[in-house]
Amino acid sequence: MNSIEQRICSCIDAHASELTAFAHDIYTHAETGYAEHRTARQVVDWLKNRCGLAPETGLAQTGVRASLGTSRPSICLIGELDGIRCPEHPFAVPETGMSHACGHHMQLAALAGAALALSDPLVAEQLDGSAVFFAVPCEEHVPMNRLNQLRQKGIASCCGGKPELLLRGAFDDIDAAVTTHAHMVPCDKDFLLGSNSTSGFLSKLIHIKGRASHTAIAPEKGVNALDVVTLARSAIGMLRSTLRDADCVRIGEVVRMGNSAINVVPHEVTVDLQVRAKTWEALLDADKKIDRAYRAAAYAFGAEITITDDMGYLPTIPAHPCQALCEAAALLSDRATSEPVSFAVHNAASTDVGDLSHRMPVVNFTFSGFSGTLHGADFRITNEEKAYLLPAKLAALTMYRLLRDNAAQAQQLIATYQPPMSAEAYREYAKKFEAGFVGEPSPFVFR
Repeated sequence: MNSIEQRICSCIDAHASELTAFAHDIYTHAETGYAEHRTARQVVDWLKNRCGLAPETGLAQTGVRASLGTSRPSICLIGELDGIRCPEHPFAVPETGMSHACGHHMQLAALAGAALALSDPLVAEQLDGSAVFFAVPCEEHVPMNRLNQLRQKGIASCCGGKPELLLRGAFDDIDAAVTTHAHMVPCDKDFLLGSNSTSGFLSKLIHIKGRASHTAIAPEKGVNALDVVTLARSAIGMLRSTLRDADCVRIGEVVRMGNSAINVVPHEVTVDLQVRAKTWEALLDADKKIDRAYRAAAYAFGAEITITDDMGYLPTIPAHPCQALCEAAALLSDRATSEPVSFAVHNAASTDVGDLSHRMPVVNFTFSGFSGTLHGADFRITNEEKAYLLPAKLAALTMYRLLRDNAAQAQQLIATYQPPMSAEAYREYAKKFEAGFVGEPSPFVFR
């Protein structure tokens, strides 16, 4: 560890109590996507008053971005602003049920610590290129009914913050991203280095309209919309044998009924559905089968049906850890254990980092310091050093190694990565869903 790296770690250690207090404050004040106003203000205050930076605000409503330097390459460290609805969590906000059982407050602590260390004048002068600190909104996707409201108000077009920012061009001047998260796959080390594959998903809103009638006097005159759902679910259950295990297809749905008395044939039902899969091709295949099942069930009962497909997240492109990340982790080996990701392990969850990975190289690591289940009421911080301080050090050391010595490692990382989509191709893909796409979704356009 050279003198600059020692200075980075010493800076974070010297401000450990402030970083821990910053993280705990956000931990106890979770907010929903595109409405993280208080959280954004806390990030702005930290970047401005503790790091001496000039943050931009209001990016995709609540996003905050600050830069050290103006030259290229530009390496962006990302933290996520939003929480997850988990009313049973002990630190959930009573009025909203929002909590940070997702661990996003841990990412923001890493961002805050790294920004503080890298903005030290003696450290900053060693960076060739730009270090960008970007707190982004809404990683926990917005369901379609709320997203349609946000669209009507002109707040957002995409169900996730990174897709929204990609659509708006906020990443057009970024060459690579550094992302972090609490461990998402089983790992007994403090750091898991690199990116596992994750599933992509599409959102679906299925509206079924039957015919109301008295269930005792004239049931034969009714068309039961709930029966349509039951038949479609049975068909999908039988179709599961046609879905490959290797594609990790998952289907989740919530059925919402209109106001109907118990003695009236249920005549209107809305199904919010997500379909996930490991690859885009498998996702489209499963999506078509779901459409056929619901349309056939509606036909069988003579019900009207409308299926609206909407943008979800793209699958994450897996990546081995880059040289800078491995070197940085080795520097911390006296305090934290680490191992690289295995491409044999797939994360069946979804993240909008997947969209980012289609546009640029992503340097990712996950970390420990907690117990319980992500998104669960039993999620707890168990080790503040491992949850807050060590991730900040690893992020800062990685960015320093990428950008030192004429940014040689950053240049190598960028030169060897071929993103599947250009900025224009991504915007073309995303705009197809801006108003909700009725019918069969089209695959994205590769460059």
